Amino acid sequence: MSKTVVLAEKPSVGRDIAKVLGCHKKGNGYLEGSKYIVTWALGHLVTLADPDMYDSKYKTWRMEDLPMLPDHLKLVVMKKTSKQFQSVKTQLNRQDVADIVIATDAGREGELVARWIIEKARVKKPIKRLWISSVTDKAIKDGFKHLKPGKNYWNLYQSAVARSEADWYVGLNATRALTTKHNAQLSSGRVQTPTLEMVALREQEIKNFQPQKFYQLEAKTNKGHRFLWKDDKNQNRIFSKKHAFKLEEQLSNKQATVIHVDKKLKKKHAQGLYDLTDLQRDANRIFQFSGKQTLSVMQKLYEQHKLVTYPRTDSRHLSTDIIPTLKDRVKACGVDEYAKTANTILKKELRLSKSIVDNSKVTDHHAIIPTEVPVDWTALDEKEKKIYHLIVQRFLAALSDPMEYEQTTITIDIAGEQFIANGKVTKRLGWKEIYKHSDEEDELQPLNISKGSKLSLKVEVKEGETKPPERFTEGTILQAMENPTRYMGTNKKELVDTIKETGGIGTVATRADIIEKLFMNSYIELKGRNIHLTQTGRQLLDLAPEELRSPLLTAEWEQKLSLIAEGKLKKDQFIKEIKSYTKEAVSEIKQSNETFKHDNMTGTKCPKCGKLMLEIKNKHGKKLVCQDRSCGGKKNIAKYTNARCPNCHKRLELRGEGDGQIFTCKCGHREKLSTFQARREKEKKQRVSKKDVKKYLNKQDEGFKNNALADALAKLKKDE
Repeated sequence: MSKTVVLAEKPSVGRDIAKVLGCHKKGNGYLEGSKYIVTWALGHLVTLADPDMYDSKYKTWRMEDLPMLPDHLKLVVMKKTSKQFQSVKTQLNRQDVADIVIATDAGREGELVARWIIEKARVKKPIKRLWISSVTDKAIKDGFKHLKPGKNYWNLYQSAVARSEADWYVGLNATRALTTKHNAQLSSGRVQTPTLEMVALREQEIKNFQPQKFYQLEAKTNKGHRFLWKDDKNQNRIFSKKHAFKLEEQLSNKQATVIHVDKKLKKKHAQGLYDLTDLQRDANRIFQFSGKQTLSVMQKLYEQHKLVTYPRTDSRHLSTDIIPTLKDRVKACGVDEYAKTANTILKKELRLSKSIVDNSKVTDHHAIIPTEVPVDWTALDEKEKKIYHLIVQRFLAALSDPMEYEQTTITIDIAGEQFIANGKVTKRLGWKEIYKHSDEEDELQPLNISKGSKLSLKVEVKEGETKPPERFTEGTILQAMENPTRYMGTNKKELVDTIKETGGIGTVATRADIIEKLFMNSYIELKGRNIHLTQTGRQLLDLAPEELRSPLLTAEWEQKLSLIAEGKLKKDQFIKEIKSYTKEAVSEIKQSNETFKHDNMTGTKCPKCGKLMLEIKNKHGKKLVCQDRSCGGKKNIAKYTNARCPNCHKRLELRGEGDGQIFTCKCGHREKLSTFQARREKEKKQRVSKKDVKKYLNKQDEGFKNNALADALAKLKKDE
């Protein structure tokens, strides 16, 4: 009897699928049942070959060898996961295997993970596709009932290959050209460089900003109600001090007349559902999570706990086929503090607007929402709870009634000048009941007055100053990558429309990694919550090709990748354009007269060649490297450790080499490695073990059993 191989992206998802399909027999990297063999990748098992696989001359980085433009890019098995590749390959090539089900993540990158494995394994068997938005048992069962033909996703695969090959041609060539030209490790790419450019443009805006003083006229009653002056263009700022104080003088001690009272009952609907970027932005704003942290937590909620739907989505809408499942999802997440809201939703008929349900706004995956799996809060860590709370709140709010309030606008006239006051009174909380802490200001209770009323007011000038644009945070840079129109350097409608259609630069799945890469390369740095451009980052932009810095070029490429996925553009045509651009970019770098100056030069000489060394920081610590790349001299300075300072409990750095190694802390604590080790041994001996704790508790139990109170309680129990 023939079998089907199911290829998942990760072991955890593979085990979930195997459980549903009844595959319990364990093999080397797979699980087998009577009909199915479930195996898995570990992310990418296959990747594009390095340049030296095409020609040995590329082992050495030389400007004269650029650009590198092989006719066809080769695939290679990744060394660190080669064992699992061989296991998957063996299952795919088994004689009793008739077909394959791709069950990797349902998206462009997931398609690439599976198809590259199948291509490298040289398997030609019928392919079907499992396309699901959650990995609950129910979703997996439903997915296998509705498997799609693999050919439906061929164009998506071609789009993924095109993106990967474009990154190879542009990224590797630009990076090698910049590095060899300036003898410095410089990295450039089709998404990271325009992202860095946006940070630079924001810094330039801040630098060029000239603060202006402005003045506002405020009329205040003796009970504290405030009216703000506005001109005939509805502006309330006056930039002439003389004019402001002249108005104040003219209006002082003049009676005000109420000329208009407008009361309207208004509704405010909840925000739309989350896509990944929106969720990452909120998590950064509220909890200071990085984009990568949020995605990592989301993956656990999706794969391990099965509490949320597919995280890497760019849609904030649901498709109509999800509507019948909504109340089950409300029951699953609507517990504890959300029980009251959930009960209200469950009792009513759901009336969903196009702001929530719209098939035309859903491509690969719908918005992030809870699954039908009941939540067990005790199984979640603190970060998981925080992210799940955000998703549940947004989901329940979207299904709740709108907030209703009465808006009152009062306009008064003082000697021909108009002042306005606004008041707001909530009539019905609706979805706002879900949010205990609102960012909005307190309600403004309006004056209870009517048209024609006379008021005595005190008119005062209030002084203020215009503020520069705020620096990017990790949340707001993600938002700018999604919609970078103001950084494109053009107002042409067709170009602005292009970038809106493509969803900006990068994808929801890659943006957090791009930002992380900019931090790792020391092109940007965090000061508090704000992102700052480093000197190295600023110099890189001066050296990089001008067109590569523009978000527009990247957005146009993203649009073409979308066309490939839709079957409207051939991959080969796109790659031809990419190769042509790569030639231009390398040529521009070669001909540049710009120079690079290291901002991390030290006074330490390289032990190999005698040139001055550079100080480099990475996630592992600090080290010195020779400024001449071809030399390769290096020396460790400090290693970041998990050891804690006995005074302030912050992480210690380990400096020096051999017997002279010493732990240091920012608080000033210093401790030799030998002293530290002796202290740790002493602490271990003093520490109470789990075994000792258990023995102590057992002893307490025994003591309780043999006392008078215990006897009395036992007697009472018998009498019952």
